[in-house]
Amino acid sequence: MKLLEGKNAIITGGSRGIGKGIAQVFAKHGANVAFTYASSVNAANELEKELSDFGIKAKGYQSNAADFKECEALIKNVSEDFGQIDIVINNAGITKDNLLMRMSEEDFDQVIEVNLKSVFNMTKAVQKTMLKQRSGSIINMSSVVGIKGNAGQSNYAASKAGIIGFSKSMALELGSRNIRTNVIAPGFIETEMTEKLDEKTVDGWRESIPLKRGGTPEDIANACVFLGSELSSYITGQVIQVNGGMLT
Repeated sequence: MKLLEGKNAIITGGSRGIGKGIAQVFAKHGANVAFTYASSVNAANELEKELSDFGIKAKGYQSNAADFKECEALIKNVSEDFGQIDIVINNAGITKDNLLMRMSEEDFDQVIEVNLKSVFNMTKAVQKTMLKQRSGSIINMSSVVGIKGNAGQSNYAASKAGIIGFSKSMALELGSRNIRTNVIAPGFIETEMTEKLDEKTVDGWRESIPLKRGGTPEDIANACVFLGSELSSYITGQVIQVNGGMLT
């Protein structure tokens, strides 16, 4: 059953990791997919082709979600190429981990810009389109770290906690126009980034999770399908934790 048949979705940071997983699952469910990428043109072209094979329209856009003008241009271009914008997934994110005593102001600012300001940029840029349509689902990617904090990640935790507060405010502001805003907070998700970590450390993390495994990009994507589809039409302002029971 294709739960997103004919819907148009934008996914920021869509060319790798969780973003790529979301794009693939959305295409399987019949959504047309616009995704952004930072620099890898080849990876974007490959993903475009892979998604198109599902019989949907797919297009990659080189765009920096941390830049408001680029977000405005992106929404304009996607509107012209796809028509209606039904779902926006704010997934772009970076980490620059360090203890506060060693963290530079630049590393703090950059993580806030890319992770949190990007959500403001994209929401503000798409707001007019969705208000006109009187419909839309905005899905913002937070983290288990935004809920419980983490030593050495004060910048990342602040950005991800900020996303939750921003999203709850948008749910209140935009709800009367049938625009829903929800948050997904992933736990330990295994991607190409985690493959580079020490196997012993990763096994320790898996062992500490009640379901005894790390999550997959598909686990996150399935939650996004639910929030993007009509199955969740009465759900807004919520944080869905997809973490295998790591935090209950």
